[in-house]
Amino acid sequence: MDAKANQHRIEAGQWHQLGAVPDGDGTNFALFSAHAERVELCLFDESGMVETARIELPEYTNEIWHGYVPGLKAGTLYGYRVHGPYDPQNGHRFNANKLLIDPYARELVGDVTWSKAHFGYELNSKKKDLSFSKTDSASGMPKCRVIDPRSYDWKTDRSPAIPWSKTIFYETHVKGFTQLHPAIPENLRGTFEGLGDKAIVEYLKSLGITSIELLPIHFFPDDSHLMDKGLHNFWGYNSLAFFAPENRYYGPRGMNGVRDMVRALHDGGIEVILDVVYNHTAEGNELGPTLSFKGIDNFSYYRTLPDDHRYYINDTGTGNTVNTSHPRVLQLITDSLRYWVEEMHVDGFRFDLGTILGREPEGFDQRGGFFDAVTQDPVLSQVKLVGEPWDIGPGGYQVGGFPPGWAEWNDKYRDTVRDYWKDTDGTAPDFAARLLGSGDIYDQRGRRPWAGVNFISAHDGFTLNDLVSYNDKHNEANGEDNKDGHGDNRSFNYGVEGPTDDQAINAVRDQQKRNFLATLLLSHGTPMLLAGDEFGRSQLGNNNGYCQDNGISWVHWENLPGSAEELREFVRRLTRLRAEQPLLRRESWRDGMNIIWLNAGGGEQQEEHWQDGGGTTIGVWLSRKDLAEKEGTWSDVLMIFNPHEGSVPFAMPPSPSSSWACALTTAIEDDATNGPDETGLVHMPGRSLALFRPQ
Repeated sequence: MDAKANQHRIEAGQWHQLGAVPDGDGTNFALFSAHAERVELCLFDESGMVETARIELPEYTNEIWHGYVPGLKAGTLYGYRVHGPYDPQNGHRFNANKLLIDPYARELVGDVTWSKAHFGYELNSKKKDLSFSKTDSASGMPKCRVIDPRSYDWKTDRSPAIPWSKTIFYETHVKGFTQLHPAIPENLRGTFEGLGDKAIVEYLKSLGITSIELLPIHFFPDDSHLMDKGLHNFWGYNSLAFFAPENRYYGPRGMNGVRDMVRALHDGGIEVILDVVYNHTAEGNELGPTLSFKGIDNFSYYRTLPDDHRYYINDTGTGNTVNTSHPRVLQLITDSLRYWVEEMHVDGFRFDLGTILGREPEGFDQRGGFFDAVTQDPVLSQVKLVGEPWDIGPGGYQVGGFPPGWAEWNDKYRDTVRDYWKDTDGTAPDFAARLLGSGDIYDQRGRRPWAGVNFISAHDGFTLNDLVSYNDKHNEANGEDNKDGHGDNRSFNYGVEGPTDDQAINAVRDQQKRNFLATLLLSHGTPMLLAGDEFGRSQLGNNNGYCQDNGISWVHWENLPGSAEELREFVRRLTRLRAEQPLLRRESWRDGMNIIWLNAGGGEQQEEHWQDGGGTTIGVWLSRKDLAEKEGTWSDVLMIFNPHEGSVPFAMPPSPSSSWACALTTAIEDDATNGPDETGLVHMPGRSLALFRPQ
């Protein structure tokens, strides 16, 4: 360290605002730690490799260590060393030899360069994590950068504020979506700026997408065990800093490229939704590295076993669980969320393993501290909030269990619709409930039909193309002997495993893709489309591409099969219909909609019909009298579904006008397009869906 390193003057500063906060004349530093004995602020040169100063924070107020350094400006690189007891058996893992990331860091420079120095204990010791490492980790750690958020001019940027009933989510990945896109300049591919490129924005608009949902963009390291196998963390579900963007997606504009992306998407009328991971961090279990929380105040930030604080509660399956019951940890999460809304202008969040956030010591509680904090927050309560309503802990499956104001990923929809189009016996009753918004789950406490986020496929699992092309997962490239990833895919290959030149098989697969997409976009609830499903993207049967930062997971835009553009146009037609017709995107359970379920014989479904396991060919007639006077708006619509392999004659009910006209069908050659024959029958081709309106 330079001989002049500690000539920086430090004052008491303020404890109220955590993190590094510049005011133009200097910077205030504040760090929560209830059990530390002292905290040192470490400053670095522009390279991040030379520590130029080590300054002890002089004050400790309400469990927050703080100090103000005059003259220290935005752009300064820093980290912390926190002193305290190294006593794993009582939950304490302080080790001042480890440089630590500020949980409130707005930006990180560099990455984790893995070595034994990152671990608070000696890796080769027989005592394992009860031993103590004196090796300094600073050279292999990213450095925090002091950021002045006021330096960016947002101009007239405003949120598109898409109503929930008109929302269509599109789940994608910053790098995976742009890396191979031919219209994006090469230096912008794989970056935030690339995702904000005009070609991307116009494409999303043309699809009818309203809200792009990005896989995690909070800073995350590559897992060392993946790097040992020549792989990388692609999805990013291993966050380490909840305020800092992932710098591997930076383009020439650096952090401002994130803001440029948001502004460009907003200009196109598209919301930005972030997939956020507040349930665990990259520090793992007792044998994991010491990078931030673990060395700042392990006992406060993480949930430990009540009878042995050396070990962690692992309700996430990743080694640790963030302790949202602690008020300062809860504050960290809500401060992070507000930062991304107020300073980075995002429009909402999807919470990975969201039930973790509602866990109190006695278990999941929809009136837990986190949910209460968000519900009453004047900023967060106004943005879109979507929970992944499950974790692996006791009582962790909570579909329908989130509080009012929240939407939830509805895996019941995914599983039921997949089963239905395989023509699985007995699926008709559940399919009917899922199609009309899962009222059996969400019609309570004033929740709306949009509370259920419907999806057929997502980042985790088969793509739509692979769902109809593979019977089994093929994850060999992950290096885990194909043991990873879901085994219950409810998929079907229709005769051949994987790609084929058999035209008959490909025709069936294409029709099934249309059935899934039409069902998704004609269902009540909020639809979510996985990027690339609109033109049949494949991951070659890999249903767990978390470590495939390569052509397996990247979206391919060129040399697509001939049916790709037809499928994309079909999706555009569906999104236009959904946007134009309120009957297809129900906003309220109490809108006066009349619903009649029909069987192929032409009568209303009775209990015995629902109980007939093989009676899966069904129709539904939806009507709302209040829409009759609105020009161009349908007041009646009839949908018929036939998942059977063979054609089924379906007796049409009397039309409220002169006759029924087919507005859309998933079958290529379909007699239904001509409406009912002279006997009143529509001959529904095998594995098809048809949508009718009065004419």
